Amino acid sequence: MIRAYLYHNPKCSKSKKALEIIKSCNIKVNVILYLEEKLTADMLNEILELSGLTARNIIRTNEKEYKDNDLDNNALTQDQILQYILKFPILLQRPIFIFKNKAIIARPPESILKII
Repeated sequence: MIRAYLYHNPKCSKSKKALEIIKSCNIKVNVILYLEEKLTADMLNEILELSGLTARNIIRTNEKEYKDNDLDNNALTQDQILQYILKFPILLQRPIFIFKNKAIIARPPESILKII
């Protein structure tokens, strides 16, 4: 069975649209409410591995926590950035869709169709 996961924030319009697209394609998806459920380092590393992205690519730069913690500091390592995402899950880009051993940031949500 092919696994599908959506890192989802139900308050985000793009995240809601992504979930609609996935359901309209009749894909059974495991929804991860990452602001409620605890993120793990393994989860973040899987996203990076399956997407080919870096920690900087999956962090939201417009959040208060980003600015308050000086996360635009280029001296920060990938692991340090990931630790901040674990501490402040609001920093994780959304939505993130994992399907068929690929992960994408679904912005725009229609980009999901590229890996389905």
